[in-house]
Amino acid sequence: MTLRQKFEIRIGQRKVRVGERTLVMGVLNVTPDSFSDGGRYFPSQKAVQHGIELVRAGADWIDVGGESTRPGSAAVRVEEELRRVVPVIQALHRKLPSVHISVDTTKAEVAEAAVRAGATILNDISGLRFDPRLADVARRHRTALILMHLRGRPETMQQKPFARSVWRSVNEGLAWSIQTALNSGVHRSQLIVDPGLGFGKTRRQNYEILAQLGRLNRFGLPVMVGTSRKSFVQAVVGGKGLSVSKKSAGAKSALKSAPTQYWKLIANKAGKGLTWEREALQVMNLGDAAAVTASILAGAHIIRVHDVESMIPALRIADAVLSAGNLI
Repeated sequence: MTLRQKFEIRIGQRKVRVGERTLVMGVLNVTPDSFSDGGRYFPSQKAVQHGIELVRAGADWIDVGGESTRPGSAAVRVEEELRRVVPVIQALHRKLPSVHISVDTTKAEVAEAAVRAGATILNDISGLRFDPRLADVARRHRTALILMHLRGRPETMQQKPFARSVWRSVNEGLAWSIQTALNSGVHRSQLIVDPGLGFGKTRRQNYEILAQLGRLNRFGLPVMVGTSRKSFVQAVVGGKGLSVSKKSAGAKSALKSAPTQYWKLIANKAGKGLTWEREALQVMNLGDAAAVTASILAGAHIIRVHDVESMIPALRIADAVLSAGNLI
């Protein structure tokens, strides 16, 4: 287990204590092609209702995303992303005024509109590499800014040669992102780092990061971890090892050979019925709960998950273990 540092971060006009317990960010994808829900919450009305349900289930924050970042996904135009996320954020802010809403975007224009609609957290998977102007949005509005490590771009990240040393890549990448944010005038108290599990990393490298997550303490910032509905988790759940054969290398092969294929399992299948879907979700959630527990015991302050209700029991046990060991 890793000693979990405590922080006080700035989110808008409020200060939030981080580290005394694990915070939960509930994922709300407003996309037609995400891995995790396959457009289930694409219509705005359904998305808003699901956001409310996430909070009722125990989510502290809601992360609204209008662009899929699965391997092989294509970029979405600014206008389309705005059309997807702004109405949802406006409605959630109106119905849940005390809940912090995050926008998962790499575009400054979308971040600006989202903040004006009620978002108080910016979640940038590119760590300011795609659009450094996003840092200026965070500075002006005093939002929290999550900086994630990513190698390449979503459409190519699982096809490029992987880093020989994943920790060197993560450390150098996050250091660059942090310094870029600070140079733009963002205060350290606004920053959160995310090692980017599943983004441009091999299966083994993802587990290396989880095993040594405490190495991120060098940055002196809160750590968010997202393992939910990731293929590297489900590959192991499905009986695969940590290595991927050359025959199955590459994004297209990975999509075909992933053992449980989240995005297919949770889709409504003709003739399968609710019983089949419920059983599939239960299997997926077992792997996710184990990964969430490992993340927290390794030092994560915030976990980003899709099925909040199913992850809360694992979170409570992990927090209880940390508390008993006087690590929080």
